[in-house]
Order: sequence, then structure tokens, then C-alpha cells
Amino acid sequence: MLHSTKVFRALSANLAVTSCANGVMQLAEAAGNRYKKISGKDSLEQPQPPHQGIVTGRALLLGMLGAGAIGLWAPWAIHVLRGSYMALDFSTPGAVVLLFFLVAGPNLLLLRFRRSLALTTAELITIYAMMVVASAIPTMGLTAQVVPLSTGAYYYATPENAWAEKIIPHIPSWLTPQGSAVGAPVITDLYEGLPAGGQVPWGSWVRPLLAWLPMLLTVHIVMICMMVLLRKQWVDNERLAYPLTYLPLALVGADSNGWPVILKRATFWIGFAIAFLGGSWVGLHNYFPAIPPAKWAQSVTVIKGIWALTFRISFPMIGFFYLVNLETSFSLWFFNLLAQVAQAIMKVVGIASTESLGVYGARDPIFKYMGAGAFLALVASGLWVARGHLKLIWRRVVGEADPQVDKREILSYRAAFWGMVVGLGLVGWWLAASGMPVLVVPVFLILAFVFFLGLTRVVAESGMAEAVAPAIAPTTVAGWLGWGALGDRGIISLALTYVWTSDIRTFVMASAANSLKLADAINSKQRRLFGGFILAIIAALAASMWLTMTRAYTQGGVTMNDWFFNGAVQAAYKWAQEWIVQQPGPSIAGLIYTAIGAGIYLVLTVLRFRSASWPFHPIGYSIGSVWIMDQIWFTIFLTWLTKSTILRYCGMVWYRNLRPVLLGRICWQFTCNAVWLALDWLTGHTGNQVFWI
Repeated sequence: MLHSTKVFRALSANLAVTSCANGVMQLAEAAGNRYKKISGKDSLEQPQPPHQGIVTGRALLLGMLGAGAIGLWAPWAIHVLRGSYMALDFSTPGAVVLLFFLVAGPNLLLLRFRRSLALTTAELITIYAMMVVASAIPTMGLTAQVVPLSTGAYYYATPENAWAEKIIPHIPSWLTPQGSAVGAPVITDLYEGLPAGGQVPWGSWVRPLLAWLPMLLTVHIVMICMMVLLRKQWVDNERLAYPLTYLPLALVGADSNGWPVILKRATFWIGFAIAFLGGSWVGLHNYFPAIPPAKWAQSVTVIKGIWALTFRISFPMIGFFYLVNLETSFSLWFFNLLAQVAQAIMKVVGIASTESLGVYGARDPIFKYMGAGAFLALVASGLWVARGHLKLIWRRVVGEADPQVDKREILSYRAAFWGMVVGLGLVGWWLAASGMPVLVVPVFLILAFVFFLGLTRVVAESGMAEAVAPAIAPTTVAGWLGWGALGDRGIISLALTYVWTSDIRTFVMASAANSLKLADAINSKQRRLFGGFILAIIAALAASMWLTMTRAYTQGGVTMNDWFFNGAVQAAYKWAQEWIVQQPGPSIAGLIYTAIGAGIYLVLTVLRFRSASWPFHPIGYSIGSVWIMDQIWFTIFLTWLTKSTILRYCGMVWYRNLRPVLLGRICWQFTCNAVWLALDWLTGHTGNQVFWI
């Protein structure tokens, strides 16, 4: 409690110190155009690199190889070595590390001794963009979800949970391996390992893979099409920050004629030393327990049994949030603390919701509904601001606009629009075939893509490289409509969508958004990049599916990552069982909370738009209640405090000079993870998780 009080006292003192800097930045923002005001960009925005180079065939080939490498490396790290995650979140550590090794190794040598053979900036951007998109596939985004969730109901069925009677009869047979049944070898061998001399039953998996994968690929194409349609609005009109693109642009020399000059800066290597040594401390303790453990996270009890406040330091997150404007970073930690205080008060006075909305997002059902409303308002207000751009897109679709208007996009607006429409239609047809009532399908799709779009906007604007939505589409739709509109089969259909709509800590839309921002520096032939994205997805999918399946049948899924092969499965089907047994009706309270959440977001948006001195960014409210914010609020607070102090007392020169330190922290924390994974592989050590957030 004493520690927490000191933090709040420091916060109060610093608010007065930083008010002048915040006021100046907000007044400057108010003087800009309408788009820039809504976006929240400040005067510290990233300089726009000159257009240079083209997308070449060798870049596409190397990008596909990099995507395949991530498809093998990421699942190997979590399932076999049980170490650090390299492709779990929007930060895409694996892609950053591979780019760094490529830039600082072979390409640097070529630049020095055979520049004609060196990869250009445009080629490096192409390779990295493909690896970023591929990072959304191997673990949380697809492969590590679809294999366990399509089989877990059979393996974890017991007489006590009655899944064999309540759940399994409603799972379409074409979504599970042939011969699936409780106790069937194709199921038990997946979780417990093959007997001696056994082989992976690929033939039994042909049907479900042909059922799942084309639909999921269609979802990803729809996501890419949506980002193509919104790229110009976000990048050129609103000028969002895209903090996750600063490091790769520096590494590829986007503003220095292809030379990675950041590698020559001592401040970059200072950041390296801090992050690398901090991560290695954790790794050394895991090898040698006699070495004291690193205390990068500490929980302090505020109210016993009700509220514990977490103080965690994350080196990569400090780097990302240093690149965000003060208004945004302040709002992120402020609204999270506000949500934590509100939830503690609710527990003390006995205000609670008994609704079952699953484990994802915010911890309390009331805040899940309010968060869903905030995301609906976030996306709706964003589309309203973009209405001029959307009219231009429609004119291009119907052939009335200048064909040159979309010449710098990786797809024409017409192709992207119809790709989105046809793709959504195909996904809707698939959902109906899986058991979702036809009238529910459009509601579900709208809400699912509201969460995808909203979270992508949050990542692009706030630098939240570790983020989740406050709720998920399947449980929210069920809460709105009730069991009667869905039936048992509809509930199971919603549970099956957990494969791609539940733990959305990474997905192709956010990866595509950052990649398209990077591609803005490419001079021509951007259209080839769309094919590159598809190749990257296919390469990562093939590699990760092969490795995940072979390792599961070889060593047993229950010995692999516990969340994917146990926790996520239990989360989906326990929720479905509760709804099938209880058969709740529509949640009137949930609809009211959703409306309240949307209303609060819109009020915050209007106040921010009309008052230059308004200190809050509504994005902070939209994700303030999610569980992962409880873990990183202190990191955001420290970064905000540090940056505001630097700007107040040292000025912009110091801010710019210190930026390589923070970029070094990001790069070398991820490199540290890779180094320790290599050591684990060489020594046979497992469970050495250097990095989580």
C-alpha cells in the first residue's frame, strides 16, 4: 500500500510539471486539419522516408523463406523448448530478430564490399513485411488454436463434464479428424503421443484441414483488403503514429540511402546493453538457480483478497510507448487505474455480474459489455471521420474516380472492395454451415470485425504491441441475443470460432496495417506485395502446421504449451457447456452496458475534438479494463513520466537523441530471447522463458 501511495504522489506532482508541455502539443494539434486532430498525432511524429526501390522477385523469395522460418521457429520455441514467445503478439519478435541479423550481417557486408548485390531498402521492407504477416499464423493467430480446438472436446470429455452428450453431438464431423471419438487413437495419440513405430495420421486430417484452412485464409484476405481500403486514410490523412514501424525503418535505412546508420550510434548499443543484460539475468537464473531471480514484476496488495496492483517493467514496451504522444500514453495508464479502482469498489460493495462471458478481455462482464460498446463507437466514429475517403473509394469502385487514385496501393480499391464483400459472404456461408443461425451470422461478423478493426486502430495509434480487445465476438453476441436465438448447435458454432476470434493478441489485419505503412516507402510495383502476403501466409501455415502436428503426435500435446493444448480448449468448451445447461435469455443489462460504453466513448471523443486542453484520449478508455493493461500500466506510466520530463526540461533535441536507446531496447530484448532459445536448443534445456510481455 505504501509503494502504491508513493507512485500516486509522484503522479500528482508530475501532472503539474507536464501540463505546459501537454498544452502546447495539444494546441498545435488543434491547429491542424480535422483528420490530424482525430488521430491524436503530435509534433513528434515519425519523419516520412523518401520513396525508393521496387518489390523484386528475390525479395519475395527471401520473404517467403523468412515466413517459413518463423512458421517453424515460433511453434518450436513454445511447444518444444517451452521458452520465449517469438510470434505471439503484435510486436512480432521473430520478424524483428531475423531482420536485424540480415541487416547487421550479410547485407551490411554486401553494402561495404559489393553494393550492387546488396538488398535495397524496398527489398528489405518487402522481406520484413512478409515476415510480419507470417508472424500472425504459427501460434495464437491460427495453427496453435485450430489443432487443439478441433479435437479437444473429444480428449477432455469425461463423465463428470458430460461433453460427450452436451457438446460433441453438435460439432460438425467435417471439422474434426476422421474417426474422431472419445478415446479414438487419432485423438489420444495427438495428446499423449504415438505408440512406438506409429506414424502421423495425415490421411485423417485431410478433411478438417480442407474445411478449416480455406475459410481462415479467406478471413485473412478480407483483413488485408480492409487495410488496403483504410491505409491512405490512416497513413496520409490522419497520420497515425505506427510506433511498431520505427525500428524496422531505422534498420533498413529508409532515410539514409539504405545504410543502417542506427547501428553506428552508441546510444543504440546502450539500449542493447540494458535490455540484453536484463533478459540474460532471467536466463542465467533459469540455468543456475543460485543466481538471484530478476524482479521485473512485483505485485502489491492494496485491498486484501480484492485488489492487487502489479508493477511490471517491460523493456520493449518502454521503447514502443516512448514513440507515442503524451496524451495517448497518459490516457492508457490513467484509464486502466480508473478501471482497477472501479472494479475494486464494485467488489467491496457487492456489485457483480453472474453472466458467463468467458475468460478473454476484461475481467468483469460489465466491463466486457462496456468495452464492446466502446469498440463499436471507436470504429463507427473512425468511419465517420473517414467518410470523405470512403466516398472516394466508392467512386473508384463504380468507375467514376481517377484510376490513379489508388496506384500506390497493393490492390486497387475495386479489387479490395469486392475481395472484402465476396470474402465476407464466403465466411458467412461457412459459419451457417457450421451451425450458426443465418440471422445471427451478420451480427457476429460485424462484431468480430469491429474488434479486429478497433484493435488494429489501437495498435497503429497507441503502440500497444501487447493488446487484446475488452471482449470477444462469440460470447458478446450470445449475451446480446440469448440462448433462444442460437440453440445448442449455434452455441457450439460460436465456440468453434474461438479458433480465430478469441485470444486475438495477433492477427493478420494488424500485421498488414503495419506492413502497409512500411510499404509506403516503396517507390513502385507495390502490387506484388499482395502476392507476397499470400505467399507468406501459406509458407508460415504449411511450416507451422507440419511442425505442430508432428511434434504433438511425437511427444504428446499435453507436454507442449499448456495454454494452447489445455487452457484454451477448456475455455471454449466450458463456456459452451454453461450456456447449453443454463440456457440464459438475452441480457438486457448487457445491452444497456454496451450502450453506456459506446456513449462514454463518444462523449470523450467529442470533448477531445472540441477542446485543445482536454487531456484524455478515448483509446485509453476503450482498452483500459482489459487484463493485459493491468500488467503493463506501470511500464506505460514510467515511459510517460520519463518522456514528459525530458520534453519539459531538456527539449526535443534530447528526445530525439535518446530515441535510439529505446529502439535498442526493443531490438536487443528480442535478440536476447533468440540467443537464449538457441542456447536452450543446444543444451536441451526447456522452460527458460526470458520474455513474456
